[in-house]
This record gives sequence, structure tokens and C-alpha cells, in this order.
Amino acid sequence: MKLLLQLFLRVHVLIYQLTGGRLLSKFGQNTSLLLDTVGRKSGKRRTTPLMYFQDGDSYVITASAGGADANPGWYYNLKSNPQTTIQVRGAKINVIAQEASPDKRKRLWTRLTSVAPQFKEYEKKTKRVIPMFVLKPVK
Repeated sequence: MKLLLQLFLRVHVLIYQLTGGRLLSKFGQNTSLLLDTVGRKSGKRRTTPLMYFQDGDSYVITASAGGADANPGWYYNLKSNPQTTIQVRGAKINVIAQEASPDKRKRLWTRLTSVAPQFKEYEKKTKRVIPMFVLKPVK
């Protein structure tokens, strides 16, 4: 099952990149971006498709891992190296990632679950507080 998911994600990233996000930039009614991270241990560059929404000129992503009890690997890579790039449709954007403070997370979580109610179910499945990141463009 894990191998099938990894294959699906690689194909998703490839199609998104090849089409400049014209294909696979949506998760249902929600939009997706590609997040680049560098492995904190391996040093390998990894690209992950993630649902996002905008908060002003920043992009907000959520480390839900579908409600798993552990944060996804990209969470630790982003904490280790917060300067990165994202691809939003055809645009590559340099960003600095910052984990949302508890107060900001509360506001952002309310927004997220209003447009993507499945995250409420993820929250019920885990004991951890699901982290959210604000990706601020660097100009």
C-alpha cells in the first residue's frame, strides 16, 4: 500500500510539473501546490503535493498526514530548513516557512475546516495537534 501511495505521489508531481499545474492542481474543490524540501538527514530534495489556501499573500499548508499519529516527513524537513520553494500552478515561488503559533493556528484551522471538512476527521483520529505552516513569499 505504501509503495502504491509513493508511486501515485510521484506521478502526481510529474504531471503537475509538466502541465504547469493545469492538471492536478485541485483536490476536489481545494487547490494544491508542490512543496520542495530537503531531507534533513539524507540531503535529498523532495517534492510533495499539498492542499493549501491563501492568507493574504501567504500560503497555508497543513501537516495532517491524514490524521496519523506522527507528523509527515516533510514537516521535519521544513522545520530544519524553512527556506524553500513552492510551485503554485505554473509559478515557482521562494518562501520562508513558519509554523503557525497556537492563536494563529486556531484562526487558520477554522478557515481550513470550513472549506475542507475532512480535516475535522483527521483531527479526531490523532492525539497530536496537527501543525499548520504559513509560507511567506520572499521578494
